[in-house]
Amino acid sequence: MLKNYLKIALRHFKKNKGYAFINMVGLSLGMACAVLILLWVNDELQYNKFHKNYSRLYQVMETQTYDGKAFTFSAMPGLFVPAIKEEMPEIKYAVRTDWGTRALFTLGEKAIYEVGYFTDPDFLRMFSFKLLKGDPESLKDPKSVIITDKMAEKFFGKENPIGKTLKVNSDEVTTVAGIVKEPPANSTLKFSWLACFKIYEEKNKWLQQWGNNGIQTFVQLKDNASLARVNKKFYNFIQTKDTTALARPFLFSINDWRLRNNFEDGKQSGGRIQYVNLFSIIALLIIIIACINFMNLATARSEQRAKEVGVRKVMGAGRGILIKQFFGESVVMSFAAMVIAALIVVAVLPLFNKLVDKKLVLDFSNPVCWAGLPLMALTCGVLAGSYPSLYLSSFNPSTVFRGLRVGKNSIITYVRKGLVVTQFVITIVLIISTIIIYKQIQHVKGRQLGYNKENVIYSGLRGKMNEHFPAVRQDLLATGVVENAAVSNSRVLELGSSSADFSWEGKDPNSKVLVTMEWVSPQYISTMQMQIKQGRDFYTDGVSDSSNVIVNETFAKIMGKDNPVGETLKRGDGTQLHVVGTVKDFVFTDMYKAPEPLIIFCQPGSVNVLLIRLKAQQDMAKAISKVEAVIKSHAPGYPFEYKFMDEEFNNRFKSEMLIGKLSRLFAFLTILISCLGLFGLAAYTAERRTKEIGIRKVLGATISNVITLLSKDFLRLVGIAALIAFPLAWWFMHRFLEDFAYRIHIQWWVFAIAGVLSVTIALFTVSFQAVKAAIANPVKSLRTE
Repeated sequence: MLKNYLKIALRHFKKNKGYAFINMVGLSLGMACAVLILLWVNDELQYNKFHKNYSRLYQVMETQTYDGKAFTFSAMPGLFVPAIKEEMPEIKYAVRTDWGTRALFTLGEKAIYEVGYFTDPDFLRMFSFKLLKGDPESLKDPKSVIITDKMAEKFFGKENPIGKTLKVNSDEVTTVAGIVKEPPANSTLKFSWLACFKIYEEKNKWLQQWGNNGIQTFVQLKDNASLARVNKKFYNFIQTKDTTALARPFLFSINDWRLRNNFEDGKQSGGRIQYVNLFSIIALLIIIIACINFMNLATARSEQRAKEVGVRKVMGAGRGILIKQFFGESVVMSFAAMVIAALIVVAVLPLFNKLVDKKLVLDFSNPVCWAGLPLMALTCGVLAGSYPSLYLSSFNPSTVFRGLRVGKNSIITYVRKGLVVTQFVITIVLIISTIIIYKQIQHVKGRQLGYNKENVIYSGLRGKMNEHFPAVRQDLLATGVVENAAVSNSRVLELGSSSADFSWEGKDPNSKVLVTMEWVSPQYISTMQMQIKQGRDFYTDGVSDSSNVIVNETFAKIMGKDNPVGETLKRGDGTQLHVVGTVKDFVFTDMYKAPEPLIIFCQPGSVNVLLIRLKAQQDMAKAISKVEAVIKSHAPGYPFEYKFMDEEFNNRFKSEMLIGKLSRLFAFLTILISCLGLFGLAAYTAERRTKEIGIRKVLGATISNVITLLSKDFLRLVGIAALIAFPLAWWFMHRFLEDFAYRIHIQWWVFAIAGVLSVTIALFTVSFQAVKAAIANPVKSLRTE
């Protein structure tokens, strides 16, 4: 029986090559798009799942509330881990790490910057990073380091590196005590080396204070530990050590580190999971559109198969047998399309990987592939063949032999039109969504930053450069290619230090205001080309302003002062600071939100970053070469590394820009698949009305009359689809934009463009067949009459 079904299906495909080709291409493209999206989605969902203790791993976060608004941080006190290990039996392991340190490792002539963590020995017991050689206990030794196999190969080639030494930052010597396998691509924690946390602790004495939050903390719960019970214990834990603390710690599951790491007012507010959900929906919609094409073309050609059905029923075939036959044809085509789709995916996967910056593979040994692909083919076959099989098998033999005609107002006609409308509703929604996502990204990228990001490079302060910065700056200016230079504690897009222990005259003593802090050299504001609104900039000597600060406009408003210049700020330790200026609000840290209150200190001793503004309209390569010579003269032995600020700015939108590119790509492919179906339907309509068109032409109808005749019904359907799609797209995009504090307003012209574009696409698709039918010789179409 199966063999018979296959023979009939192949004969039918051979007889109707054009329609079979359109169906096959539509299904194949739809499946290929869905597979690519699902590979990307699966990769996102697999992050960190290689850890054996995945279900019991957490990062400790904390929430602090200021004036009724909750802020969530991943920074914790340095004393927290020793305390919970001693006092909480539910904790199996607990470790601290810094935020990732970029250190220079040297061996002979080789000098390479590598990023790693200072951490505790339990790090390699908690996390499943494979230790190839050595012992986790070596992380207790400040003179030892554990490096990855990739880093070991860079320095030692194929030799055994255990026991060999490396120079760190040109002055310290460390011994390689272990080799760990390079963290996989789908790991949130990435590093090239691990070193004893005591090294970091010795250099940062503030870690011994409960009130200072500045490191990452990770824990593994015991198998029988209750998450709710631990969180309850955590809630007041820091207050038992420091009664003035506002921090409320809680456990943040490893399952959410990548996908659900956004917090708003103390509660999880999504994150990358929104994009995962978005593209999962797009994959489903593309499959639906491809299946709709199949249904439409199958039911549209029902008249040609009516006699076949009638004959089979007369010969004794029951409806069940016919349903199986038509389902079989659909499934056969679907599996054939899946094979083609797999070949398409294999062919385009390198380009797709380059687009999404991943290393996705179509691994047929993976159950997700060898079970998922046939399941997708079967599902598409059943979905696409469901309505055609039920419809075709319902024909009455007596009606068929009298001549079956699908009337203009028949149910099947309305179903077919409904499917076309559904298809274009999805297409128009995707067009509108793509436009709005693009506009949102451009809106944020184009906002007024409050500084000039062009021609500015960042570099780290190496060796003794911090102590001799005035001389470094003078040498840079003497090159003739540098306009200005300054140093700061952090990059402007990464300001992270904050405090709530500031007070001023008139401040409510019960009010707590969280203020961001930044430490800079006197030239910082002029180098960044920020604008002083009131008062003055720091004096160039720096010393005169050691107890003076500049605040931003947001902080001035919180102080309730029209002009805060001359006001005194007091810290909890009694330190007094004098406001000498107000800088115009500028964007820092979060590109999508309004600036937080900020205080800028003139303390160039507490800095890490060198900023250099190059003169515009010059050969940048030559300019960088001159800057490099100056830097190397002041920090010999350190390779010169730098980044342009505008490049870093663009990298902030890497995820958003990727989503924009993917949405445009899949919107285009959705349009293409929809057009294939519309093309097939238009071809069938023109073929079915060949004689009618011939008669009309004989009676004087022009080519434009014929084109209008064949196009108007389809354009009416697209118009109905637009009316349905507009409110759906508005609702969907309104919900999407709610997650952005700094966002565009959805404007009417977006819907107008989408409507005009969809009508134009439909008209172009249908017109090809309409013109072909209109210019045909009517004599040939009427010859058989």
